[in-house]
Amino acid sequence: MQITCFGASQCVTGSCFLLDNGKKYLVDCGLFQGAKHLEAMNHREWGFDPREVEALFLTHAHIDHSGRIPKLVRDGFRGKIYATKPTVELCKIMLLDSAHIQEMQAEWDSRKNRRRGREAVEPLYTVSDANACFELFEAVSEDAKIDLNEELHVRFRNAGHILGSSILELWANQGSKPHKVVFSGDIGKKDQLIVKDPHSIFMADTLFIESTYGNRNHKPFDESKKELLEAIHYSHKHKEKVIIPAFAVERTQEILYILGEFFREKLIPEMPVYLDSPLAISATEIFRKMRSFYDEDAAAIVAEGHDPFHFPQLVLTRSTEESIAINRSPGTAIVVAGNGMCTAGRIMHHLKHNIWRKGSSLVIVGFQAEGTLGRRLVDGAQTVKIFGEQFMVKTRLFTIGGFSAHADQSDLLEWLGNFENPLMRVYAIHGEAGVTRGFAQLVQEHFGFIAEAPAIGDIIPLSPFRRQADKEELEELRWERHLMRLVQKAEEIRSLWEAHPAAFSRNALRTLEEEISRTEKQLEQVLQGLKKKRENP
Repeated sequence: MQITCFGASQCVTGSCFLLDNGKKYLVDCGLFQGAKHLEAMNHREWGFDPREVEALFLTHAHIDHSGRIPKLVRDGFRGKIYATKPTVELCKIMLLDSAHIQEMQAEWDSRKNRRRGREAVEPLYTVSDANACFELFEAVSEDAKIDLNEELHVRFRNAGHILGSSILELWANQGSKPHKVVFSGDIGKKDQLIVKDPHSIFMADTLFIESTYGNRNHKPFDESKKELLEAIHYSHKHKEKVIIPAFAVERTQEILYILGEFFREKLIPEMPVYLDSPLAISATEIFRKMRSFYDEDAAAIVAEGHDPFHFPQLVLTRSTEESIAINRSPGTAIVVAGNGMCTAGRIMHHLKHNIWRKGSSLVIVGFQAEGTLGRRLVDGAQTVKIFGEQFMVKTRLFTIGGFSAHADQSDLLEWLGNFENPLMRVYAIHGEAGVTRGFAQLVQEHFGFIAEAPAIGDIIPLSPFRRQADKEELEELRWERHLMRLVQKAEEIRSLWEAHPAAFSRNALRTLEEEISRTEKQLEQVLQGLKKKRENP
C-alpha cells in the first residue's frame, strides 16, 4: 500500500494525494494557484489514469482542494465524490465560478494569440465540465464510518476550518491488521467564528498534517479586530475607502459577522459596506441554510433574532455595472471583494482605483501565496502592476493575521499532541517548502515522531512503517514521550514566571509555584518508572 503526493507538497495549493492499496482512491483534487510555474502544473499530465480511480474523498470546498475535479471527470473519472453536505453545496457554486474564470481566461489568452498569429488556448475545463461532475457528488454525515469495501473504510470529522471542512480517517486493510491514515485537511484555529472547533483524533499509523502557518502564530483575535477598527476609522477620517480582498467562502462571512457586530455596538460610523462578489453572495446564502453546523456563538446570534451575515448598511453588488459604480461614488465605504490573493476578479479594479490614494486602507485578512499580487504587497512592494499599468502604493496596508481560518503553529502542535501512537509517521504538507521542512523538524523535536516534508511526486509506502512492537516497548515509548511533554511544560512555566514576574498577583505566583512543584514530582515519578523498567526487563 502506498500514497503518492501529486500536490500541496512543499507548496500550499493543488492538494491531491493518491492512495493505492490494490485499488486507487484520491484525497482532494485541487487547483494550483499563485506563481506562474504553479499554475502551469494544472495543465500537466495527472501521473495516474483518472479512469482507474474508484472514489475521491474531498476535505472541503476551497478551490485549492476541489478546483481540478471538473478536469478529472472530463478525463475519465466516474467514481463517487464523497464530501459533507456543506462541501457539496459550496462546490456547486465554486466549481461553476472557477469554470467561468477558466473560459474567460482562455478567451482572453486566445485573443492575444490571434493577434500574434498563434493558436487559440483551450480552457482547463468548461462550465459544461463542471456541471457534469455534480452528479458524482455524494453527501456524507460527519462522524459516520463509511465502508467502501472490505479493504477500505473512511470517516469525515470536523476540521473547524470552513463550513463543512473535514479531517479524514482512512482504514486500509493489510492482511489482518488495518493501517490507519489520517489527513488533517486544513485545520481551523480554535474559537474561530461560525464553525465548531476541530475534532481531536487520538490514533493513527500515518498522519498527513497541513502546515500553512507551521512557522508562526497568529495575532490575538481581539487585537485583529482592533486593527480592523483602526483601518475603518483611518479611511473614514480621510473620506477614502477600505478595501478588503477576501476569499468567497468563510473569510467573507467572518468579515460580515464582525462588521455586523461593529455596527450593532456602534463602534464604527455609518457607511456603506459593499459585498462585491457574486460568488461570495451565493456562498453566504448557503451559510444561512446550514445553521446546524454553526458553533454556539453564531447560533446564539440567530436565537437573538439577528442574521450573522446581514445588517442595514450592507449592499450586495451582483452585476458588473453595480461594481463599477462603487468606484464612481465619492466618499468613504468598505468594499469586500474577491479574490483573496489579489490575482483576479473585482478586487483588481478596486485596487486600480484606490491603491495609489493616500487615506485609503488595504486590509489583508488571508494567506497570500508566493507569486501573487497580495504577497508582493504584504512584502512591502512600493509599486505594482495592475492590468499592465504601473501604480505607486500609497494606500495604508493592514495585515491582520488573527482572522485566518488556518490553525497557527501553536494550534497545530496542540492538535497533534492528542495522538497516542509513538510509532506514528508524520508528513507535513500544505505549506511552502521551507515551512513544511521546518515544521516537520519541529514535530520531531517536540514529540519524537519521525516527521518528513514530502515533495510532489514522492511515493510513501505505508506497510514498512507499521512494525510490530511488544507491549513493554510501546509502554516505554509512551513514558518517554510523556517525559518530554512534562519537561517542556515545566520549562514554559519557569520562562513565563521569569519573563513577567510583575504581571502576576501573589495568588497567581503561588499557583505557578504549585504547578511547578506538581510537575517536578511527576518528572521524578516518570524517571523512577523508566529506571525500574530498565532494571527489571
